[in-house]
Amino acid sequence: MAASSLPASRSGLFADPREDWLSLRKEEILDPSRPIVDPHHHLWDRGGQRYLIEELAADIASGHNIVATVYVEARSMYRAGGPEAMRPVGEVEFAGGAAAMSASGGYGTAAMCAGIVGHANLLLGEGARDVLEAETAAGNGRFRGIRHSSPWDADPDVAGMYALRPKGLLLDPAFRRGFACLAPLGLSFDSWLFHPQIGELADLARAFPDTRIVLDHCGGPIGVGSYAGRREEIFKGWKASIEDIAKCPNVAVKLGGLAMRLLGYDFHERPMPPSSEDLAAAWRPYIETCIEAFGPDRAMFESNFPPDKGQCSYQVIFNAFKRIAAPYSESEKIALFSTTAADVYRLKLA
Repeated sequence: MAASSLPASRSGLFADPREDWLSLRKEEILDPSRPIVDPHHHLWDRGGQRYLIEELAADIASGHNIVATVYVEARSMYRAGGPEAMRPVGEVEFAGGAAAMSASGGYGTAAMCAGIVGHANLLLGEGARDVLEAETAAGNGRFRGIRHSSPWDADPDVAGMYALRPKGLLLDPAFRRGFACLAPLGLSFDSWLFHPQIGELADLARAFPDTRIVLDHCGGPIGVGSYAGRREEIFKGWKASIEDIAKCPNVAVKLGGLAMRLLGYDFHERPMPPSSEDLAAAWRPYIETCIEAFGPDRAMFESNFPPDKGQCSYQVIFNAFKRIAAPYSESEKIALFSTTAADVYRLKLA
């Protein structure tokens, strides 16, 4: 990825990856043979940043045994013309092209973009169905669902690029009419939000018990802006929300997204990149809380690359996860690193 001279991306939520800085930290791969399904990464080429299949393949080749990945929407490669509602279909086509490139075997053995999570504007209500059907066709058997991001916070230092998004999106009647289109088509919903909104997602999950929902990035715990310096207080409220939404059997959680600036750690500002021990110590309370609440069969480790690459390399992030998972049984580790993701996204592993 092209290096940036800016400390943070335009989103305001994560630091820009710097290959020269990341290269200062090399680690021996822990448990190198363990199969891993990475259920959350993006591909993009914009704003001076490039993270496409070549960059993903290079990260995957750094040592961990990645067997498959899931592409998650990032507003990449939308169609430039045609009806606005249908423009996100271009992203599914783009991810499908990367999947076809991966399937050629020319980029390593991992099945990259084996599952695709796109975007459809659910505020279209019943009209979202046409978009979802078009994306299903474009996905050539890989399309699994959508993400309609809903982060909102009154503090612009927290909201970043989401400052102009609507408050209470998940409660909007039109949004819910669009959401109702997912289950009949066998599609899931990835949810990216900030932790004060977890209760709104829990309400949505209870209203649509037949729709598979995936809570991204441990529910988006905040540690910046007006939330900074209140980690213990914020953690208690976040934990209560996690324990509540985990009572919804149709919700799973992704364990990651914690290397963004959002959590409030300054790893990206240090002279040396953090070690996996550093990250495991910082993240363990959040990840263990999620695993305890959801159980390994509804929890999965994610890279969230390239956003999380702003603070650590692919080697280091999965080493950190393996350190956190060390106390768990072998069957629990298998679930956390591969089978939960494969089940949620209906992937066929070799």
